[in-house]
This record gives sequence, structure tokens and C-alpha cells, in this order.
Amino acid sequence: MNPIESFAAKHKLQIVEDAAQAHGVCRNGMKVGSSGRPTCFSFYPGKNLGALGDAGAVTTSDQALAETLRQLRDHGSPSKYRHTLVGTNARLDSIQAAALSIKLQHLNDWNAARYRHAEAYAVGLKDSGVIAPALPASGEHNFHVFVVRTERRDELREHLAERGIETGIHYPVPLHLTEAYQRLGAPPKGSLSVSESLAGEILSLPMFPELTSEQIEYTVESIHNFCERNSMPSNSVSCA
Repeated sequence: MNPIESFAAKHKLQIVEDAAQAHGVCRNGMKVGSSGRPTCFSFYPGKNLGALGDAGAVTTSDQALAETLRQLRDHGSPSKYRHTLVGTNARLDSIQAAALSIKLQHLNDWNAARYRHAEAYAVGLKDSGVIAPALPASGEHNFHVFVVRTERRDELREHLAERGIETGIHYPVPLHLTEAYQRLGAPPKGSLSVSESLAGEILSLPMFPELTSEQIEYTVESIHNFCERNSMPSNSVSCA
């Protein structure tokens, strides 16, 4: 965020924070969402703080913006049958809010569990042949997903699936290559080599608060087995 803030200040730009996967994370001692800037959260069921269905929220200290957002979520209406903006039907219903209010009380404990799981993965995967993510200071990451990298991603994924270990790819196609952005003149394939390379290497391992040490050990052991069987060179893992 530091270079983004500097760039925005220099060019007098508004920052809108995407915190869809950052529930409960701290930055410089402050919870994400408390900066005063518009910050967007997703409460999709699979998130660290998930509702029973689709839901989300925006936080801001800008009263005028808050009022505009309230109108946009309710057909652009500040009062019944009066429409001042072209809005949508994006209200958070009471059942979702009730579920989220209860689950919010457990968020810190759930995030702490995820961080412990990430530590166990990082230690277990050291010198395995795959690259694990670095571990920032506790509280600065909630490990919504735990993403490793390997050039033999698809083979490793198949190997793990054969052993009953479900994995994910977040995300397989870089945004500039998606069909939706082609009409906007998105850069062609090969133009963003880092993004494109990572999209072919990333693999999300099982990660949720209730994950057991036995499950982590089984996943780590299965990865080591794959790497040894394929004579993959070991990679060092940063645990800073």
C-alpha cells in the first residue's frame, strides 16, 4: 500500500481498497477497513468471514460517499419510490447480517488458526521442491488461501487429487487475458510475463481453521513424495 498511497497522493487520486480476502488483517497496527478510505469486503461463504450466501460491505468515513453507496445498493433510492441514481438491488438481508454478526466474534481465532497452519506448511515444505509463500508478521496476513508455486503444477495437482487432497487455482487466467477485457484493449498474451508465468505455477493447498495437523502432515508428505519421485530440486522457503 505504501507505493500506492504515494502515487495516489502525487496524482490526487482516490484509493478504493479491495479487502475481499483481508478480513481481520492489520496494517501498521490498524485493522484493514479502518483507514477511512472506501474499503470493499466480500462475505461470500468461502471467505474468512463468510455469510450463508452472497453478501458484502463497504466501509468509509466519507459521509457523502456513504450516503451515495446506500442509495446505489437500493435502486438509487434515498426514500421509497424516489430514485435519484441508477442503482442496483444489493442490500444485505437481515439473515445474512445476523449470521455474520455471530461469526465475526470468532474471526480473530479463526485467522490465528489459519496462520498456525501456514507456519506448519512453510516448515514442512522447506526444501520440498515447491515454493511456499513468505510469512509476514502475525496479524498482517489471514491466509485466506495458502498458495505454493511449482512449474509442474498440473502434475502435482493430479498427484494430490489421487490421494484425496483437493486443491484450487487462484486464479488460472490473468485478468488481461480474460474475454471480458479484450474489447477494452487489454494487453496481448506475452505482455505481462510475470502474471502469466505465475498463473501457470500457483496451487492453493487446503486451508481452513478446522484443518488438523494430521491433514497438513499428509499433504506435506504427499508433496515431498511427488518431488522426490520426479527428482525436483529443493527450493528454500522464506519464513520472514
